[in-house]
Amino acid sequence: MSFIETVKRFWHFLNEDTWQSWIISCILIIIGIKFIIFPFLSLITGSALPIVVVESCSMHHTGDFENWWSANKAWYEEKGITKEQFGAFTFKNGFTKGDIIFVTSAQEATVGEVIIFTAPTQYPVIHRIITTDPLATKGDNNPSQLSFEKDITPEKKIGKAFFKLPVLGWIKLIFFEPLRPANERGFCKQ
Repeated sequence: MSFIETVKRFWHFLNEDTWQSWIISCILIIIGIKFIIFPFLSLITGSALPIVVVESCSMHHTGDFENWWSANKAWYEEKGITKEQFGAFTFKNGFTKGDIIFVTSAQEATVGEVIIFTAPTQYPVIHRIITTDPLATKGDNNPSQLSFEKDITPEKKIGKAFFKLPVLGWIKLIFFEPLRPANERGFCKQ
C-alpha cells in the first residue's frame, strides 16, 4: 500500500462516526494545538504564553465603569491614578473568570497595562500595572496589593494582554472547577 493510499484510508477513518475515530480526532486536535498552534503563536507574539484563560475574579468589575470607579477610586487616587487616567487604560472595564486573553511581549510596559507574570502561586498572575519603578501590579477587584505584586522583576514578566475573548475559556475551566475550593468555584459575583 502506498503512502497516499494510507493517508486516504486514515482520513476516511477519521470521518467515520465511531468512538475510535472520535478519540483519535481529539488526540490529533490536542497534539496540533500543543505542538503547532501554540509554538506558532509564541513566535508571532513574542510571548512564551500567547493565550491565557482567566481563572480568578481578581480583575472582575461589577457594573459599569462609573459605578466601579466610585467604589474603588480611593485606593487608586491614593496612588496618584485619576479617573481620567484609568478611563484611558486598556481593559478599563476589567475582565472576568473564563475570558481568554491574548498576550504579546512585555518588553515595554506602562502604567495601566495588564501584564502576566510568574508569582509564588500555582499559575501565572494577570493584573494591572500601577507603578513602573518599581514594577508593581494590582488586581482591579482586589482590595489591595498582594505581597508579591510590589516589586516584579523583569525576568518574571511573561507578557502583556492585548485582546480578550469573553466567556470562551469556560470550555477549559469547566473540567477543573470541581477540583477547586468551594469558594473559588463558579462565576464572579456581580
